[in-house]
Amino acid sequence: MTWNTDRIWELVEAKSAAHAGLADAVWDAPELNYTEVTAMNGHLDFLRREGFRVTEQVAGLPTAILGEAGEGGPVIAILGEYDALPGLSQQAGVAEPRPIEAGGHGHGCGHHLLGAASLLAATAVKDWLAETGRKGRVRYYGCPAEEGGSAKTFMARDGIFADVDIAICWHPAAFTGVNMPVSLACTEMDFHFTGRASHAAASPELGRSALDAVELMNVGVNYMREHMPSSARIHYALVDGGGIAANVVQAKATVRYLVRARELPDMHKLVERVRKVAAGAAMMTETSVTDAVLSADANLIGNTPLETAMHEVIDGLGPVPFDAADQAFAAQFRATLSDDDVVASYKRAGLPPDREKALSDVIIAPDSWSPDFVGSTDVGSVSWVAPTVQCRVACYAVGTPGHSWQLVAQGKAPAAHKGMTHAAKIMAGTARRLLEDDLLIARAKQDFRARIGDAYLSPLPKEAKPPIHMSKSTKAK
Repeated sequence: MTWNTDRIWELVEAKSAAHAGLADAVWDAPELNYTEVTAMNGHLDFLRREGFRVTEQVAGLPTAILGEAGEGGPVIAILGEYDALPGLSQQAGVAEPRPIEAGGHGHGCGHHLLGAASLLAATAVKDWLAETGRKGRVRYYGCPAEEGGSAKTFMARDGIFADVDIAICWHPAAFTGVNMPVSLACTEMDFHFTGRASHAAASPELGRSALDAVELMNVGVNYMREHMPSSARIHYALVDGGGIAANVVQAKATVRYLVRARELPDMHKLVERVRKVAAGAAMMTETSVTDAVLSADANLIGNTPLETAMHEVIDGLGPVPFDAADQAFAAQFRATLSDDDVVASYKRAGLPPDREKALSDVIIAPDSWSPDFVGSTDVGSVSWVAPTVQCRVACYAVGTPGHSWQLVAQGKAPAAHKGMTHAAKIMAGTARRLLEDDLLIARAKQDFRARIGDAYLSPLPKEAKPPIHMSKSTKAK
């Protein structure tokens, strides 16, 4: 019997309300990198009720999980996330800054929707495999700590995706379309300087300031900016200035660097240059320096056969079915944004600004996105070890900045739930096409091999351990 895409969309619809409830529950309990216990348990409950074969603490990560269903055949991975961001507590549906808890956390990147939709898609594929009797396996990967923790990079380094044939993912956005596979490879690392303490007035000549070394390093890296690729980015933050006593020469100080580049090999080279600047700062101050990599992501690798297939699924499905009430709700939030926010959002999508609709009801062609608006994602690391495709799906008002209170406030709206369900249909429909078409999988793998070339060099050194305690300093107050 032949089953069409409409059937798998029906299977998504049948369980969409329950998964919207899961998304709302995760929104209600925002948790940071590697502390997503409530979110993880919610996803585990769904996986077990649906009969998935469950694995916990994947790759030794305390809040990473895996659910598998089906037998034999190709392995289709559907990637989910559920981590929040610090300092973005916000009441739902309120179009002004109004925290639920001062200093609390919030889902300012929509990962509560991301994980729930991916789990919904995986569940629909599981049900479709059972109905059709087709060989194949679907895996839901519950991935923590995308926001700086690089869980997927640790998982990729440790071989967790080694037998995956195709990986599928999505992200909440202002527009709907296949994601342009452009991101920045990055490394986040701490530089620890050690000097010698002394009385800053009575015996300054005996001291060797670690804080001076940090400041000199920052100056040196800033001079590097003229001599690195224009697409590269370097950011830093003072983690430990050595204390608050100005009359003590600081014996210890730590600065955190985030080094980004368009291509993974360029990022590796840039990291080594930053290390040389640190060594120079230590030499000038007669201090010593060590560094530790906290997290890292590779850049995204595209896949034309997968992107074409997903775009065809999106075209067949159409835009997210927003109604007048959704538009009116979103318009309240667009009114809080600047013209620059809105124009930049349309520019990123390769479209002229539309002042009529707060929510987008168009489908963006894969080659329309601007390559100039890019960040980093640990999905990039997955794309180096398995053919990977992503979509972006409209869930909030055009112009809404990522990592903002406005995005948090729109996270439980009917429009967000509609976008979430739409994303699940796109991913499930793409998975169905792959499971029915061995040639499509073969072409995707051929494209993957042609792009990867040399073996993948993980941006994480072998000795790097997951920074599972990185969120302790950002607890809600």
